[in-house]
Amino acid sequence: MVAKDPLFASWSLKKLRATVFNDIWPEVLFFSLVATMVVMVSEWTPHKLHISNQMLTVLGTVLGLVISFRTSSAYERFQEGRRMWSNIMVASRNIAIMVWIHVPSTREDKVNGGHKPLLESVIEKKSIINLVQAFSVSLKHFLRAEPGIYYADLYPLICFLPRYAVQPPAVPTKDDLLPLWNDTVEGDSVFDNPTGVTSARSGRSTTTLSDPNNGEKTSDGTAPRRAPSRRQKAFDPEQVLPVFVSDQPLVPAWNPPEVTFWDYFGFLRIFRPVIRLIRGRKTGDLTVSGRKKKKMDVESNVPLEITLFLSSYLAWLLRNGLLQPAIATGMVTNISSLQDTFNNLERIRNTPLPFAYQAHLRISLWLYLFLLPFQMYDAFKALTIPATAFAAFLFCGFLEIGQEIENPFDYDENDLDLDQFCLMIQRELHEVTAHSSPDPSTYIFSAWNQPFAPGDRRTAEEMVADVEHDYHKEEPGAGLDSVRRTLLQSWRDVDNLTRK
Repeated sequence: MVAKDPLFASWSLKKLRATVFNDIWPEVLFFSLVATMVVMVSEWTPHKLHISNQMLTVLGTVLGLVISFRTSSAYERFQEGRRMWSNIMVASRNIAIMVWIHVPSTREDKVNGGHKPLLESVIEKKSIINLVQAFSVSLKHFLRAEPGIYYADLYPLICFLPRYAVQPPAVPTKDDLLPLWNDTVEGDSVFDNPTGVTSARSGRSTTTLSDPNNGEKTSDGTAPRRAPSRRQKAFDPEQVLPVFVSDQPLVPAWNPPEVTFWDYFGFLRIFRPVIRLIRGRKTGDLTVSGRKKKKMDVESNVPLEITLFLSSYLAWLLRNGLLQPAIATGMVTNISSLQDTFNNLERIRNTPLPFAYQAHLRISLWLYLFLLPFQMYDAFKALTIPATAFAAFLFCGFLEIGQEIENPFDYDENDLDLDQFCLMIQRELHEVTAHSSPDPSTYIFSAWNQPFAPGDRRTAEEMVADVEHDYHKEEPGAGLDSVRRTLLQSWRDVDNLTRK
């Protein structure tokens, strides 16, 4: 996403593509040619192509208001999309904190007696938090019309989930495949390759599903990491994810349309379909003006499936008495927030502005710009040409901006940076799991804590050790009164010293 002020930032080809210059040049050129025709005929022939400008001001004002409403409504969708992603960040963080802090790690083994290993509980909680991270990643791919789970940043987070509706020793069939594993990028199910996996790097069959890494280990005992793609040589956030060889080729986490010559020189795109026809290549993915067609909307059940697993985990915690009711209510609320946000983002993604409104507005604008030079010539003469070009640039530009940002989830330079949102969630979740939940007494009563400052700048360790101080008086209320006087003095000092 390009968001710098163009007046103070250095220009580049990427920033040029972030503008709408390449998208509106045919319209600007056409109306400039109309203005040129009006000026040439009026100047070089006895005919004066001039009509009354009575309606110029009224229609221009009305059309400007309508275009402003169009742009504002599109920008509202853009801002709503950003707010929804903020909700996902908050809900993901809350769920992770509740699971990591409030779900107990020390548990009784009701079957064999004694206590379950602490490691098993930690692995269980960390795996659930990975599912929380997977929700945002799967939602990102859904909004970009990328169905399935076989992506470099999604598959490692959810590949441990069950694939079939039956349990061993029953032999699974294709009909037993769960919905999560049916919707793949290649259009083929996992069941089509049940005995081998396909390397994400080379696409060759290498091993069995029970041993996804084929026994390969590095010197530190971990599985080998994928070779970074061309884009990832300098920035490879997927290198921190688990490494598994998948049964389908993994699509890169960031897979935008290829940038070509036509994207930098948009005014030549009109010749692109002709060149393709001459070369005998297909033109079905191009519009008449040579632009690439937008991806079709897709349905994806991956975010829904992940929330189902989170809900089933919550139900399991409640059945086993591992969660307090108040925390369970908070988890239900935040899981519901993820589902509501998913529905709202789906609404923004799959509900464009009605075609009748867009068509009527654009046709009205074209008619206005077509008649504009006829109304301006009597006052502007030869300046009608640049004036018409500027008006076309202004009106068509705002209209195109509204059309571009009404779906802010693709790979365009003006779209929301969904990859960064997912990485922010990933960093926050890992920060949560890095918290060790120490006993408060191990860090509160230390030499690094001055809780009563500035009224009393002694450390907590010194105050506890000084048993002769008034704080330790055993008379009813005496010690507490002394503490209150100190805190009151702290308030006076802060109130006086923090005011200008």
